[in-house]
Amino acid sequence: MRVSRVCLAWLWSLFAVWSSGVPGAEPDSKAAPIAVETPRQTAGENSRDDGYRLQAGDILDISVWKEQDLQREVLVRPDGSFSFPLAGDIDARGKTVEDVRLILIDHLQKYVPTPAVSVAVKQIGGNRIYVVGKVNKAGDFPLTNPLDVMQAISLAGGPTPYARINNIVILRRHNGRQQLFRFQYSDVARGRTLSQNIQLESGDTVVVP
Repeated sequence: MRVSRVCLAWLWSLFAVWSSGVPGAEPDSKAAPIAVETPRQTAGENSRDDGYRLQAGDILDISVWKEQDLQREVLVRPDGSFSFPLAGDIDARGKTVEDVRLILIDHLQKYVPTPAVSVAVKQIGGNRIYVVGKVNKAGDFPLTNPLDVMQAISLAGGPTPYARINNIVILRRHNGRQQLFRFQYSDVARGRTLSQNIQLESGDTVVVP
């Protein structure tokens, strides 16, 4: 009986050593935890990517709390920038209102302790798209929300009866070069080749021949 107990203890210790090296065995609860590195936001990276993007021609209403001399309307110039007292020239093109607010705070805090800055778009004059040709209401339209080609044609009152709706083109200027995208109205209206119904960008021109 005593020998059996010794053998049993020896077998149990042997099994414990063997199981510690088997893949999938339960790890030691006292093992050091694995460090997981989480993504960090880089300096200057803005997480607010869904806001309205400012363009030349927009008018902003800017005010600094308790600073009467720092309350005024500014026009975003053709070069995409505007001037503000103490802050100098601010590049606003392609930035959101929140981006501009944070830039102003950074510039003004050198002169105003903890500046409370508010920025609002008073008038949209820069972000516009154009629909020309054989539509019922040709012209330019503000780009305040995401807008695709079919929606732009709808804003222009739709094509006229004599429009060549399957030869529509979208003209876009990018980095000084002209780009052309083709659009077949009939296909998109039937739910086919929907990839051509692209989202428009500021300055795009939809031509309906």
